[in-house]
Amino acid sequence: MSGPAPKKSLGQHFLTDDNILGVIARLAELDPGDVALEIGPGLGALTRVLADRCAHVHAVELDRRLEPHLRDIASRPNVSLHWGDALRLDLARLEPAPTKLVANLPYNVATPIVAESLAGLPTVDLWCVMVQREVADRFFAVPSTKAYGAVSVLIRLATVRTGFHPVSRTVFKPQPNVDSALVAFRRIALPDDFAGIRRVVEAAFAHRRKTLANSLQLAGVTTREEAVAALTALGHDPSVRAEALDPQVFVELTRKLA
Repeated sequence: MSGPAPKKSLGQHFLTDDNILGVIARLAELDPGDVALEIGPGLGALTRVLADRCAHVHAVELDRRLEPHLRDIASRPNVSLHWGDALRLDLARLEPAPTKLVANLPYNVATPIVAESLAGLPTVDLWCVMVQREVADRFFAVPSTKAYGAVSVLIRLATVRTGFHPVSRTVFKPQPNVDSALVAFRRIALPDDFAGIRRVVEAAFAHRRKTLANSLQLAGVTTREEAVAALTALGHDPSVRAEALDPQVFVELTRKLA
């Protein structure tokens, strides 16, 4: 594979194995009517697969060094190449609107991209993303486990997992020092006031060694007294920590604190 060396600072690891591209296509349930959003196309290996199988592909790339290697795929009529930081671009204004997010996500932005897309990209109904194995495990972690955190709660409130596939380090150049996995999940209906729920969830996990009530107070969401009263009204121990609670509890707690 020719091309510029992947930048560690950008979390780049380029795909070099055609077999894994087939797994991505299967887990993404690609359909001729799909509009795919790919973040971090790299040298375009996955972009070509998406372009062959989807109605349109939006590829978002930050690294301008890759422009010569993406020029041929970007010339296809059903591919739009967007240069910039995916966390700063207004992806919700893309036309045609993306229906699936399919990407080998740069390691350093994988979690915020997925978290932002849950509400920020309402037309996306399925995600199929390559991430670090520990991140994939975190996405659908259950309460009272080390991996369970704010992103676990948000993803489990907004989606249901449809696929999981461990990935060998050998499919990348350079080979990363961590294991990876493909994880696919489909949107379900967002709870009302998802923005408010997200604020409470992120505050709840901001101080993991603190009780939930103390963490919410430290984050400026509410007073400790109000948090204790809300938890008590919901039938929970007021000294509980965030990591012990099921995702749905945060929906109820947000409503109580409103």
